[in-house]
Amino acid sequence: MPASDPKDDLKRYLQIAREALLWKLEGVSEYDARRPLTPTGTNLLGLVKHVASVEAGYFGDTFGRPFPEPLPWFDEGAEPNADMWATPEESTEDLVGLYRRVWVHSDTTIDALPLDALGHVPWWPEERREVTLHRILIHMTTETHRHAGHAGIVRELVDGAVGLRADNDNLPEVDRAWWEAYRERLERTAREKQGG
Repeated sequence: MPASDPKDDLKRYLQIAREALLWKLEGVSEYDARRPLTPTGTNLLGLVKHVASVEAGYFGDTFGRPFPEPLPWFDEGAEPNADMWATPEESTEDLVGLYRRVWVHSDTTIDALPLDALGHVPWWPEERREVTLHRILIHMTTETHRHAGHAGIVRELVDGAVGLRADNDNLPEVDRAWWEAYRERLERTAREKQGG
């Protein structure tokens, strides 16, 4: 097995998560991209806006390399949760473009610094603010995969589309009837356990 570079490995896993998150937007209408599908309003486009915003901070401000575009939803006095939904003025194209520009900015930081480079996360508690690029790469990769998972569930609720990534759905090769029977079996088991 050939040796791998730890930074390259971390960047690759981050990029896989980024692409998985954006893939969940492919083929949906503006309405479905914005539609809140949980009691807390989780929606596809809001997840992209949120992840783009926090990535800009973690690879920007943390290492003294601020992202050059304003993110007013993070300004002091901004409405709570303003980074979790798209305003009428923000299109899917706008926010996907923002996210891709954040990738370029983040990757420039990642490429320029060694994994042990120190940074400071100003919004973390004082005792945990000092971090390394290595830690932030792990944190942001985990964060992005977590939200890509949220987007996967939301997308399934929108139109039934499922899968891990565009190149690997990671699901058994079965038909719709199998899924319906499987879901019914799980429902039956849950109801049996409820009464037991």
